[in-house]
Amino acid sequence: MVSLPFIKASACGNDFLLVQLASLPPGLDVAEAARRLCDRHQGVGADGVEWLSPDPEADIRIRLINADGSPAEISGNGTRCVAAQLVSKLGKDRVVIRTDAGLRTCVLTAGSSRRFEFETAMGTPQLGNPFSIRLTYGEVSGTPVSMGNPHFVVFVEEFHPGWQTGAAEIGRHHSFPQGMNVELVKVVDRHATSVLFFERGAGETQSSGTGSCAAAVAAIGTGKAASPVEVRAAGGSQTVRWEDEVFLSSPAQLVCEGEFFL
Repeated sequence: MVSLPFIKASACGNDFLLVQLASLPPGLDVAEAARRLCDRHQGVGADGVEWLSPDPEADIRIRLINADGSPAEISGNGTRCVAAQLVSKLGKDRVVIRTDAGLRTCVLTAGSSRRFEFETAMGTPQLGNPFSIRLTYGEVSGTPVSMGNPHFVVFVEEFHPGWQTGAAEIGRHHSFPQGMNVELVKVVDRHATSVLFFERGAGETQSSGTGSCAAAVAAIGTGKAASPVEVRAAGGSQTVRWEDEVFLSSPAQLVCEGEFFL
C-alpha cells in the first residue's frame, strides 16, 4: 500500500494539508493528489494543499493547489499554517517562506505547543479603481485588489441568504478570465469589518488571509475605514494594518498528522 504523509493545520477555520513534494509517488501529479486529499467525504478534507520543498534562500518553498486541483499564487492563511509547522519543528521565531507570489516573512508573536500567532508581512497591495460588472440579477460594483493574487471586494449593507450564488458568478465572470477571489464586506466601524469569503478553487471558506488583507485595503483606500482594521469572519478575526506594506496578524494551529492511503 502506498501512502502520503500529511500534516493538517487551520488558520481561522481555513484548513490546509501540508505535504512534502518529494513524498508524492511517481505518476501522480499535485493536482490529482490535492483533489483526492481535500475531498471532505473520501479524503482528509481541506481547502487546499501546500506542497513543501527546500529553497536555497528561504526556510521553505510552498506551492498551493486548491481543493479542486487548480493552482493559486498564495494563501495568507496557508502560508501561516506552514509557518506554524516550521516553528513547531525548528523552534524559530521568524520564518521566511517562498510562495508563488514571492517571499513572505512570518514573525511569531505568541505560541504554545501547537497554536501560534504571527504577524506576516504580506507585501505591497495593488489597489484598483472600483468598477461595475453585470450579473444575472443586476449590476454589482466592486474594488479590485491584488495581494499577489486577485480579489474583488464588494461592500454591502447586509449579508443575504444565498449570497454564495452571486459570489460564484462574480468569481467566474468573463471580466476575470483567470478567476477571482470575492469578498463581501460590511463595514462595522472605522476599525472593524465583517466579511464573507468565496475563493477560487475552494468556494465558501471560513476565512482568508489575503482576502482579509484585500478587504481591509479596499475599505481603507475608499475611505470607509482606517488602519488597523479588524476583519471578522466565520472562522475568527484577523487584524490588518497597512503602512506601505500590509501586515496581517492572526493565529494558526496544527490539527493532526497522518498518512493518506493512495
